[in-house]
Amino acid sequence: MLDTVARRLIDPPLNRLGRGLARAGATADGVTLAGLVLGLAAALLIALGESHWALLPLLASRLADGLDGAVARATRRTDWGGYLDIACDFAFYGAVPLAFVLADPAANGVAGAVLLAAFYFNGTTFLGYAILAEKAKIETRAQGVKSLYYSNGLLEGTETIGFFVLICLFPGGFPPLAAIFAALCYISGTVRIIGARRLFRTHGQTGTD
Repeated sequence: MLDTVARRLIDPPLNRLGRGLARAGATADGVTLAGLVLGLAAALLIALGESHWALLPLLASRLADGLDGAVARATRRTDWGGYLDIACDFAFYGAVPLAFVLADPAANGVAGAVLLAAFYFNGTTFLGYAILAEKAKIETRAQGVKSLYYSNGLLEGTETIGFFVLICLFPGGFPPLAAIFAALCYISGTVRIIGARRLFRTHGQTGTD
């Protein structure tokens, strides 16, 4: 919901930094993988009970996630790069709730499982929408120039990072916060399905497979 607004604020400085990294020889894929390593390092710290320290690599990983696109725009955008980016994003998004479960299975196990199921559902609606949008030749640049269609929703990257920061700051509140966020994920995915039904039926996409 907030990604479009956030992009307007962060894209100009990210693009400038991305051009500098490109001139220094950095590649978009390398920045993407560095972001994943930082994100997994944050998850490891959370699993070890150091969620406050995890904020540093977590935020650095999200900076890298923005910079890889900026480097790609300064050099050459590829479909492979977009694919790698979304795969690394989903790996990171799943690792953080899992880390809280590992940190305290008794307290966080049920809430973490519910949240991961909600992420799975919401991610499926997002990727399925992107596939149908490609088939229907529908394009958008609301979230910037992307390799696949980014359908907006109630919860996007900005909200997810805000949630991760919140649970890192208040790890004891993970169960109720995860339950709330999971509910919002289900609502977001359901709204996306309703929107997809309306949109793709008008483009002749009425099949079930």
